[in-house]
Amino acid sequence: MRVGAFVFPATLMLAGTAAHSKDITIAFVTTNQQNPAEVSMTKGFKEEGEKLGAKVLILDARGSVEKMSNAVDDLIAQKVDGIAVIILDSVVAQTWVDKTNEAKIPFTAVAVQVGDPNKRKFKEVYPGLSALVGQDYISSGQRLGETAATMLPTDRTAKIGIVEGMPGYALVNQLSAGFKASLDAAGSKYKIVMSQPTDWTPAKGEAVCQNALVADPDIDLFFSHAEDMAIGCAKAIRDAGSKAKLFTAAGGSKLGIPLVKSGEITVSMCETWINVGQLGAKSLYEAATDPKTPKARLVEYKPPLITKDNANTCPPQW
Repeated sequence: MRVGAFVFPATLMLAGTAAHSKDITIAFVTTNQQNPAEVSMTKGFKEEGEKLGAKVLILDARGSVEKMSNAVDDLIAQKVDGIAVIILDSVVAQTWVDKTNEAKIPFTAVAVQVGDPNKRKFKEVYPGLSALVGQDYISSGQRLGETAATMLPTDRTAKIGIVEGMPGYALVNQLSAGFKASLDAAGSKYKIVMSQPTDWTPAKGEAVCQNALVADPDIDLFFSHAEDMAIGCAKAIRDAGSKAKLFTAAGGSKLGIPLVKSGEITVSMCETWINVGQLGAKSLYEAATDPKTPKARLVEYKPPLITKDNANTCPPQW
């Protein structure tokens, strides 16, 4: 049952000329256009959709599951040809996929999986989804953890702080689980002395790391779920005169790359969000124009790790 009406934001865009016998309209519903990564994904989706000849609708749920749900309902009522969403709630999203299936409208999940992440593995794409475009965040966490294990002290128990993303995102638990799994597999002796949620912003990242360093000045390593928070955390580490190493997922931003080059961010991940948006538009357009397109496709990408030694290989896309 809908609780309220979704207000189409001023950023709603229409573009493109149909390349088929009927106009093709695809829609992209984002979680929050205040997030630079989502702005870049939107850019990629819009550009690719237009290139393919579709009309493109962009909607912003502004951080609200209710608004995202209502947006999907409105798009179904408009009978668009395809819907892609940056999923805000993986469990609630199951109902959105089911509804679009009933309406015979393809649904692509971008960046975040559909289905309870505690019960459904990333590669087990939710039935009914046209495609899942994203990365296995457990695997991403594991790759960062493997590298972190080589940099921790071996003569004592290392102290680690985790700067989490916003609660509710599937990737929050997945990144931490993967990171810890690799540390355990390597036989690392460590203690998580802090694990705090944030709102994905540098300001919150700085505050969380600042407080952690006051409580435990000798923290050895911080693991941030996204580079935006790592940017703030790097400032807190610098201001405290700490020697803590800083690892982050979701990196490769214009503000983050200089910190990687300087070594203030020890290890990051090169996220090409524009490309992710392009993959979302392409996979959705294929399903919208060809009824024979298989369902539950997995379009997986693996962002490479970057350090000061290879940061030049990651041109910022956000």
